[in-house]
Amino acid sequence: MLDAVDVALMRALQGDGRATYQALADGVGLSRTAVRARVRRLVSVGAIRIVGVLHAGVLGREVFGHISFTVSGPVGPLLAELAEREAVVFAAQTAGRFPAVAQVRVRDDEALAEETAVLRALPGVTGAEVFRAGTVVKDADSGVRELRDTPLDPLDWRLVRHLQRDGRASYAELARSVGLSQAAARSRVVRLIESGVVHVTAVVERSAVGADERLGFGVRCRGGSAALASRLAGVAGVSFLAAGFGRYDLVGAVAAADRSGLVDAVEAVRSCPDVGILETWEHLRVAKERLRGDGSAPAPPRERKGVAA
Repeated sequence: MLDAVDVALMRALQGDGRATYQALADGVGLSRTAVRARVRRLVSVGAIRIVGVLHAGVLGREVFGHISFTVSGPVGPLLAELAEREAVVFAAQTAGRFPAVAQVRVRDDEALAEETAVLRALPGVTGAEVFRAGTVVKDADSGVRELRDTPLDPLDWRLVRHLQRDGRASYAELARSVGLSQAAARSRVVRLIESGVVHVTAVVERSAVGADERLGFGVRCRGGSAALASRLAGVAGVSFLAAGFGRYDLVGAVAAADRSGLVDAVEAVRSCPDVGILETWEHLRVAKERLRGDGSAPAPPRERKGVAA
């Protein structure tokens, strides 16, 4: 059974998965030994995984799109097709105006147009409407950070792969895995994190912590979307938010422990004065869910410009 201290530790680890036990202890008012035991228990029972998440831009996936499908016939076959698409990072059967939604990550707008054309041609699809994100404002799982140009060599990629498997691996362990001194490994890992290449975070298993109620939402704003996005990002329960253009001005998701929590979160979103139209959809069945930076680390790294996640 998780208590308030466990929840506080999970939130802290979502922000910095490599935070020291002493820093975590200072934040919750317990001893370092007690906090170490709690974190290890959270990992051992499957409540969290602490992993390194690559910035989507490193993988050439700077452009994010949300696609809402109309479907003729059963939705299951479409979900199976969506799950096989490399560009699709999330796919779900939904209750609402659209029976299925998908999120894609691609290199540029041309690739988004090409991927959308392929998805529109899948069996059963009778229509697809696209939201193209300009900025991901909030992402509780993957974090949001700026990607700075950073030269990466094979040793960097080996460190990244190790962090993807174990985000809290000690510097001594990381050093042994790549054949560097502990100081050199630490310097490289700090550079990878500070440049935005990798974000070490606690990925929360929602069912394990009793927060498996989720729904998505789309907002059409009365005015500009930037100020509204900033306010909605601070609403309790909002776990993801992106601003852009297309069918909606903003697309997001809320998560809660129960239906009552979902209602509270949705009501809080509706209460923001610049929300013109709010459309929601429940995720009945999630066929695919992948962190935005999941995937094999490419080598050598490609040329890229600094972008916001």
